[in-house]
Amino acid sequence: MNRILCKSKIHRARVTQAELYYEGSLSVDLDLLNEADILPFEKVQVVNVNNGQRFETYVIPGEAGSGVICLNGAAARLGQIGDEIIIISYAHYPDDVARTHHPTILLVDENNRVREKIEGPLNPSTDSSLSS
Repeated sequence: MNRILCKSKIHRARVTQAELYYEGSLSVDLDLLNEADILPFEKVQVVNVNNGQRFETYVIPGEAGSGVICLNGAAARLGQIGDEIIIISYAHYPDDVARTHHPTILLVDENNRVREKIEGPLNPSTDSSLSS
């Protein structure tokens, strides 16, 4: 059996641009993509904390170091500049790997700069129960 788990997440990034007439996708600062282990054109789910919208798209690299988070195409209708979003990538893992998997989570500041990177257990007191 395979399970679908969160592979990585960029938590509470701020939308810096919205380009309605761009040909779809989500532009993300290349440095953030690299830190989160999200590849260009990888499918992601985007959750808008401000309005509750959820949608799927793919990412394209934005200028490294720019902090850009741009809603492109139809996604521009689902948020606005200043909204906080969560960008989540998922992967399929065999059951035995899934039980010990830990996602990469980036917590970013108001300028979309990494303030903390979490790569281990989110709750160490309960993590060992996953392998039984």
